[in-house]
Formats: sequence, structure tokens, C-alpha cells
Amino acid sequence: MKPIILLLLIIITTIQTNHHSVQSAPPSRSLSATAAAQKPPDNETIYKISKQLCWHCLGECIQFLYGHNLVRARKMELPLIWDSQLANYANWWARQRQQDCQLAHSFPEGDFKLGENIYWGSGSDWTAMDAVSAWADEEKYYSYNSNSCEEGQMCGHYTQIVWKTTRKIGCARVVCDSGDVFMTCNYYPPGNYVGERPY
Repeated sequence: MKPIILLLLIIITTIQTNHHSVQSAPPSRSLSATAAAQKPPDNETIYKISKQLCWHCLGECIQFLYGHNLVRARKMELPLIWDSQLANYANWWARQRQQDCQLAHSFPEGDFKLGENIYWGSGSDWTAMDAVSAWADEEKYYSYNSNSCEEGQMCGHYTQIVWKTTRKIGCARVVCDSGDVFMTCNYYPPGNYVGERPY
């Protein structure tokens, strides 16, 4: 089954389930049920959806996808789908960085074909959720009104995570020869187009 068809089936099923629960609620609770249906799904629901959208994935892959979809749910954006080709590319780049753990992108500056977030952590205990949390934490530096980052701060990792047209993700984590951690995620279609808002 194609990923987009599965995604649509999940969304339709979720909408029908929410619609059915609102219709079957007693009249005194229908307003609160409607308000609840407009809230982002809870963490357990996001985890289950992420697991369904991550075919043949092991724990670390699911953590990357789940972390991203948690952040996207806060902005009511569609969940991302795990893509094995993007993951293979991310794995290739992570292996390239294993010797030096250099915090470097896989594309020359200004020549991005994919969206890409990179992360470096001192020591070997850093997890997929740590990287996603660090990127998502940049939200505090992003101003929707001016569609820009606070002066002297970065927010492009965050805006790539929540970018409205991004649909697929693939990530990798490697412990470098130095004992530190390098992680990278690639996104398609890419985000962070100048002059466009992420959501």
C-alpha cells in the first residue's frame, strides 16, 4: 500500500471516530466534545500513528518520527511518514561524520536538495528525542508575525520540523570515534523557503 493512501486512511478513520464520538455524546457534553476534537491528539495517539507510519522501523527510528510528529501536532500539521531512502541518505552522511563528528551539512551551503537538520552531542548518551527536543526548542526564537528568528539566534531547525508541505523524513544517529554523537534528519519536500511561513 502506498504511504499517502495509508496516511489518508488513518486521517479519515480518526476524523470518523471523532465525528462519531461527538454525535453520540449527550447534548450537554457535545460542545466540550467538539472543542476536544479540535485539540491536537494526545501523545499516545501520536505515538501509535507514528509507529504505523514507520514500516519495519526499530526503536530509534520510531523515536525520531514520534518526536517530530509531537512537535507538528502542536501546530495541527499532518504527521510525517518515515522514508527508507531518506534514512539511507541520512545513514550515509552520519557514517561520513563518524571519524570527525564535525557538525557539517551534507550539501554545499545554499544548494540544498532536501531539508536537513544536524545535531552534535558530547558523550555517547544523546538520543533521537534529545536531538528533536533541541531543534524544537528553537520555537522560542521564532516570530510568526515577522516570520523570522530573533536576532543572533537560530530557528530554522524548528521551522523545518513544522514545515506545512514536508511529508517524509529519514534520520540516523552514530556514535563517533571520539565517543560523541552525530545525528542527522532529512526532509522531503524541503522547507525553509525564504518569504514563506512554515505553517
